[in-house]
Amino acid sequence: MTTDTDALYMAAALALGRRNMGRAAPNPAVGALVVREGVVVGRGYTGIGGRPHAETMALAQAGEAARGSTLYVTLEPCSHHGETPPCANAIVAAGVARVVTALDDPDPRVAGRGHALLREAGIAVTPHVLERRARRDHLGHILRVTRKRPMVTLKLARTSDGYAAGALHDPRLHITGPLADAHTHMQRALHDVVMVGAGTAREDDPLMTIRLPGMEAEQRLRVVLDTRLSLSARSRLAATARQIPTLVIVGQGVDPRAIESFEKTTGAEVAPVATDLLGRVDLEDALAVLARRGVTRVFSEGGPRVAESLITGGFADEVALHTGGKPFAGEGRLALRPAAGAVLEDEHLYRLVETIQFGPDQMTRRERIA
Repeated sequence: MTTDTDALYMAAALALGRRNMGRAAPNPAVGALVVREGVVVGRGYTGIGGRPHAETMALAQAGEAARGSTLYVTLEPCSHHGETPPCANAIVAAGVARVVTALDDPDPRVAGRGHALLREAGIAVTPHVLERRARRDHLGHILRVTRKRPMVTLKLARTSDGYAAGALHDPRLHITGPLADAHTHMQRALHDVVMVGAGTAREDDPLMTIRLPGMEAEQRLRVVLDTRLSLSARSRLAATARQIPTLVIVGQGVDPRAIESFEKTTGAEVAPVATDLLGRVDLEDALAVLARRGVTRVFSEGGPRVAESLITGGFADEVALHTGGKPFAGEGRLALRPAAGAVLEDEHLYRLVETIQFGPDQMTRRERIA
């Protein structure tokens, strides 16, 4: 039976699990609390790179106090032998009396077996507490297991009259202010990958790094979708590729000699994938490449064309649309053309989750309805 107390402890476990979100891949960012007689005696969250698991960290911290306790964990405990023994076995050995979970693990190596093992050992199991919130946090893991792709958060900025950029060769637009920009950097930190399209890479020459005070070392894999390998070796992305991991995803038609030369010159990695009917990098294939590398969460800042492809292709799982306080009042490129805008505003396809004001700038966040 679920209680209000269970929901409160699970909310705390979810918040704890987010501590290493963006750093836990290829594993999900799980949180766990060990509670005995109303006192939290152990806390755990998935370690960097996926180890240790949240449950084992929390149980180790609790020690003997775990006996007879309740364990709150945001995902069904694993029941298979991987790089570490099963967490379900560790829970049984610790003498935990009750386990409360938020989400069943879709991984076929677990998929109910974790809960079953606990019940067989006489442990009371209460599943599905704050399941919807947990699904949001673990969506990258869910999609990687069930659809062979990571989850994608799309960030797009537009002026108050709907433009993302000026005309060709116009100076780069600075649409949002420092508060919205700081939020974007934090979102980069909460994902495994920061991704842009070739057009944005060429025209804006971005660094795609996390530049918040105290977080300069928190860099993520940078990915450029570049069908023809047009990224200049003199761009800031290429020039810093030996210091910050950079992957350029290209179409299969690119000359292997050009790929070899680019990799040798820049230190970046190049991965060829299939192309779609328009001759561009096939997004499904590109995301599958990332999933095979262990990526669970992608933050896309790819510009209007990549944004439209992600939305209309059903790959944009979250969409953060930043609207600046000022109009462009000129001829430029729309952030979203009508067809993509209609998909995003369709209440059967996306739900509005929140609206936040960052000074003069407004952000709306929508989630794709599965």
